[in-house]
Amino acid sequence: MPKKVFIKTFGCQMNEYDSSKIAALLEAESGYVLTDSPEDADLILLNTCSVREKAQEKVFSDLGRFRRVKKGKPDVIIGVAGCVASQEGQAIIKRAPYVNVVMGPQAMHRLPQMLDAYEKTGEPQVDISFPEIEKFDYLPPARIEGVTAYISIMEGCSKYCSYCIVPYTRGAEVSRRFEDVLTEIAEAAEQGIREITLLGQNVNAYRGALDDGSTADFTMLLEYAAEIPGIERIRFVTSHPREFNSRLIDAYSRIPKLVSHLYLPAQHGSDKILAAMKRGYTALEYKSIIRRLKAIRPDLLVSSDFIVGFPGETDDDFNKLMQLIEDVGFDNSFSFLYSPRPGTPAASLPIDTPLDVRKERLAILQAKIDENTRHYNQMMVGTIQPVLIEQVSHRNSQSVQGKTDNNKVVHIPVTGNPESLIGQIRNVKITEAANFSLRGEFADGTIR
Repeated sequence: MPKKVFIKTFGCQMNEYDSSKIAALLEAESGYVLTDSPEDADLILLNTCSVREKAQEKVFSDLGRFRRVKKGKPDVIIGVAGCVASQEGQAIIKRAPYVNVVMGPQAMHRLPQMLDAYEKTGEPQVDISFPEIEKFDYLPPARIEGVTAYISIMEGCSKYCSYCIVPYTRGAEVSRRFEDVLTEIAEAAEQGIREITLLGQNVNAYRGALDDGSTADFTMLLEYAAEIPGIERIRFVTSHPREFNSRLIDAYSRIPKLVSHLYLPAQHGSDKILAAMKRGYTALEYKSIIRRLKAIRPDLLVSSDFIVGFPGETDDDFNKLMQLIEDVGFDNSFSFLYSPRPGTPAASLPIDTPLDVRKERLAILQAKIDENTRHYNQMMVGTIQPVLIEQVSHRNSQSVQGKTDNNKVVHIPVTGNPESLIGQIRNVKITEAANFSLRGEFADGTIR
């Protein structure tokens, strides 16, 4: 009977990608199969994220629940992977001695060997090293399901924003070889993938090695990826304004498969706060990038990240943030109250704005973004949009769900077999706008 692994994933798409790779590795190397029940598992693994507040406490809270599983099933192995593992290392074992394996995001390919060592010695195994990009040479392809796929192209971050823990937990920027990335994309296309999302902490900082000793930049990777048969759409996350150069902007006029949706974290709209965050650009420079992109793609929708209440933020600074939101017209955002991350330069700065004021500012920002989202949704009613059908709708088994080029979710009623439509790109007339999704009908009048 095969062994079972339960994997709980926190955080970003990089972690989702890593978890899929871990599952594929464990299946290939040790015969593990995934289970959605920790009580049934032989191996319980938490793939963690340390970006948000109290990330460590959430991990230890889950570990406490899994400790109870281990009491009833002493042979179960408990592991912690990802950024909290990298940040805390041996301290996890000291605080939770029932944890058996701790590995950073760059060491996950060594998991089978770490499990073997634990089973032979009974001693906890810890590896939080940064062995460059080695893991991609050892991890098998993840199992492809559906018609969209994430493709990781680089690891780490070298920007060292004053509030961010990522450079310390995932290491400096290291890019995968150019050919390796294209091979993974081509293999995904052969398995029916129609849309890819290129992943990295700073994806547009990509510098992939070529066989002749030179390097390929991110725009070159986009150009070559767009030529792979079967790939119809290309997205990417997360990009950084400092790396959004003219060559990348011009790519939007030359690569039609590059979607009209951009996730470009601004973080703030006050130059004073941006400088304190060590972001490396001004609000005007950010707006210039968006203005140039929209001159090429007038229908481009932009999503962002915002941090509210960074140390030193005044009413005037917040007003400048709201002005940036007004000027750009962001369609969506991930917005949070600032929380200090231990070990970062900003952690020692005093938070000098009362909590109720910070919460009020966050509510104002989020209300404005929600208003923008509703506005853009309503503007799409009556238009015809190419929609990639991704799955049968969770709401209705006689409806399919897909995304527009600009990243809007659309629900479309069908008759017959909805599964037969998955993977098709169909022209859809948008008939109704909800707060966060759309409804439509096939523009050719069919319902199949």
